[in-house]
Amino acid sequence: MTTETEIDKQCRARAGVYRVEDAPQGVLRRVFRLPDIKVRCRTQAADEPPMFARPRFGRDPREISGALGDLGTFLPHIIGAITVVGMAPAGILTTFGLFYAFSGAFYGLPIAIQPMKAASAAVLIEPMDTHSIAGAGLVIGLFFLIVGATGLVDRIARIIPPTVAAGLQLGLGLSLAALGIELLSEHLWLGLGICALILVMLRNSRLPAALAAVVVGVIAGQVFGESPPFPDLELGLHLPPIVIPSWEQILHGTQYAVLPQIPLTLTNAIIVTAAVTRELFPREVHAVTERNLSLTTGIGNLLAAPLGGYPMCHGAGGVTGHYRFGARTATAPLLIGLTFVALGVLLGDGGFLLLQLVPDAVLGALLLFSGIDLAQSSKPQRYRDEELFIVLTLAAIGVALNPAIAFAIGLPLAYAAQRGWLRL
Repeated sequence: MTTETEIDKQCRARAGVYRVEDAPQGVLRRVFRLPDIKVRCRTQAADEPPMFARPRFGRDPREISGALGDLGTFLPHIIGAITVVGMAPAGILTTFGLFYAFSGAFYGLPIAIQPMKAASAAVLIEPMDTHSIAGAGLVIGLFFLIVGATGLVDRIARIIPPTVAAGLQLGLGLSLAALGIELLSEHLWLGLGICALILVMLRNSRLPAALAAVVVGVIAGQVFGESPPFPDLELGLHLPPIVIPSWEQILHGTQYAVLPQIPLTLTNAIIVTAAVTRELFPREVHAVTERNLSLTTGIGNLLAAPLGGYPMCHGAGGVTGHYRFGARTATAPLLIGLTFVALGVLLGDGGFLLLQLVPDAVLGALLLFSGIDLAQSSKPQRYRDEELFIVLTLAAIGVALNPAIAFAIGLPLAYAAQRGWLRL
């Protein structure tokens, strides 16, 4: 039987892990009363109280690289919202940054914040203005606040079979990888070069692969004319605009952005994000649950919408992207969050122009690696026969159509397989 001393030794082999009673009294812990993240070691039973903890905010330099791991899902949608609709960069960047920093501090993990993708499609296709987008954000926020507060989202999560979650996760990973290939193919030579750089740097887990990819990509874009010229920047104070939609604008945003977005957010941003987080951080005793993800999504959108914010949610691909490039604690979302706030408040339009310097090929490379990791973490090899068929079918539907349709088709298939009605 493993003794407490042996458990102690094995746990302390993890950098930054210490006994709960030895928790350091740092400034953040004293001022904000943020407890550290408890860790249950592999040699401890599942029902045994965790004896160890790790800092909520880590000091590993890889957190800087990990903070950039989800730029590929952020920039393309935000560029569309600003250039097509004319949304104020100060509002989008500031609210995104605050939501990012808050989520990191609350969860203690590299939880991502992403633009809502169905809303982005509506922005590009339908005649949407800033007030209609704000109306959509208010309705989405209220919906997820209610389903989280009432516990309805937990009931939905409990009835979803593992094969459905795995199929959605696999499809999302493949979709992200495909989008990454599409983006990097626009400047193929640069995209392949960035991919090669990332591959080499990922061989050493201590190297900041994402940070190097962004820096090298921006320099290459400037040298070879693959990105806009470096802008003239002026520091100032750029406060987010106040946007109050009318009832007609709320109804317009609900019709075109909310109705198609809710099932996507429910599946990918809440259910699959919770599953992926449990997979990546199996020993941490954290607050990432379907209910909490729904609550923070609701609160974040309700606060951001009147300040010119964009509809936002968490994301499984974002968590994987941050993790893939080195993020393990709340430091990564705090860093990228504060960066967005600084770009929005201090530079305004200039902050947006700075972000445009990152070539699409770099964003595509980051998405490609994140998508592959997310697809692999679904572990389809665990399933056989009817279950494997369901996982692969849902993944294919998710890639070809969207995850919401895959969910609607996959749920009855999974229940049919459980009752023996589906045989292969």
